[in-house]
Amino acid sequence: MFHFRGLSEERSQYDITVKLFLLPQASFHHWRQHLQEAIAAVLDELEVESIDLLIVSFPGISFEASSEESGGCGSNKIDATEPELLDFILDAWQEVSLLQSKGTVGKIGLAEFGRERLQKFLPRTAHRPAVDQINVRDCHVLPQRMMSFAKEEQIELLTHNDCTNILPQGTLRDILGDGEHGAGVLAGPDSKIKGLTGDVTPQWVVKYTAVIRDRGVIENKGYFASADLSDESPRL
Repeated sequence: MFHFRGLSEERSQYDITVKLFLLPQASFHHWRQHLQEAIAAVLDELEVESIDLLIVSFPGISFEASSEESGGCGSNKIDATEPELLDFILDAWQEVSLLQSKGTVGKIGLAEFGRERLQKFLPRTAHRPAVDQINVRDCHVLPQRMMSFAKEEQIELLTHNDCTNILPQGTLRDILGDGEHGAGVLAGPDSKIKGLTGDVTPQWVVKYTAVIRDRGVIENKGYFASADLSDESPRL
């Protein structure tokens, strides 16, 4: 199977969308670094200097359409950790804003932010999201209150069906392990192969899509992921 990097036509012919999933196992304090790493990986893969839309999905946030319609926040259950989580999100958002200011990213967006969370978030940033991407699960129509609020704030609402748990820790170990379908990078407890040992912890996943504008054809799409390994000593 051949793998081609880059794009076949001029950069101006494409809409490039990137979605970054910051995973719950990753430290809040590393989010800005993860943003830099993920965008750098996509730019290198596509051999471009910019992307058109960056959507960031933060851990611990989910949109609940039923809650929105009944007058709730429409994002997730707000608990005692919410103010602190919002502070970490705003800190990472500064990195997103910096990428936009540099011209590396065109439009910027969030995922799963309901009306109440947006009302808390928007006054605290000068770089407003142009997009809010929402997983409406089994609901095929966005809640009216959310649609009205987004229109008022000039935020485009998009829907998606991405998996809410995109890279579980056990799944990653299976992919990298020495099992029948594994890559053999990690050595298991009873393995005789040479490989890395230790606990592997997913940090982020980034999904990218390059669409040819005038034809609406996806030319290039894929994923990158990053993980930490607690002990990188090879198994002898």
